[in-house]
Amino acid sequence: MSTTSKKTLSKKGQILLRSLQKSVAQKKRLGQYAVVWQEGKPIVTGEDVPQNKPDKIN
Repeated sequence: MSTTSKKTLSKKGQILLRSLQKSVAQKKRLGQYAVVWQEGKPIVTGEDVPQNKPDKIN
């Protein structure tokens, strides 16, 4: 997983980002789905993605 940023994150922001990246990686290893931000919109990814997709994400 890669991230791009236009500015340097604060120390707190860096810690939060690393935590989220670890969580998504763990879900991937366990075969669980995750919702990630990609190309300006949320994307559901993984082996067990729910089949019933909501009309929109709040």
